[in-house]
Amino acid sequence: MARTKTLSWDPAEHLETEEDIAAYLNVALEEGDLSLIMATLGDIARARRMAMVAQESGLGRESLYKSLSADGNPEFGTVLKVLHALGLQLQASATTRPSTGTQGG
Repeated sequence: MARTKTLSWDPAEHLETEEDIAAYLNVALEEGDLSLIMATLGDIARARRMAMVAQESGLGRESLYKSLSADGNPEFGTVLKVLHALGLQLQASATTRPSTGTQGG
């Protein structure tokens, strides 16, 4: 039986433009899964060289690798620093929610 050779696929190697990066992050944000969002930010940081992101954000490179992994749980301030270092920003938009049957707060 012939063996199939598999190669690992690294998304960081395919994030070439700012549009690629924004689209990749937006998909993760739409999913709403924190571990996916952190892993996505990690991929983007690796695509932009983690050492540069660490320097720009004022954070340690090793702590960024740990924080920006699927198991990472960084503080929100860390996420904002990383986004700023990457030249990205979060933007909120209203979503349509089902009515809860109550009005006001």
